[in-house]
Amino acid sequence: MNSSTSEPRPLARDVQVTEAEIQVSLADGRTISVPLIWFPRLASASASARAHWELLGDGEGIHWPEADEDISVAGLLSGARGTSGVLSGAA
Repeated sequence: MNSSTSEPRPLARDVQVTEAEIQVSLADGRTISVPLIWFPRLASASASARAHWELLGDGEGIHWPEADEDISVAGLLSGARGTSGVLSGAA
């Protein structure tokens, strides 16, 4: 018998960016925290730009339009760091 169980996709539900870290609350109850310095564009953006984020898809990623930054939840979970000019851990 071949049974197929799919792993639930990690989906973001809320995001907070402090002066030191990015905190992402997931739909499954987990919270991810990563150092803000891992994402140079976001780290150099103003506090108001960091506070203005949008979920991508069903929460697979997060987009900061004013900082021109996109981060995938899967990338955060795998420890991917951002680099200037490159999509950070895009799914």
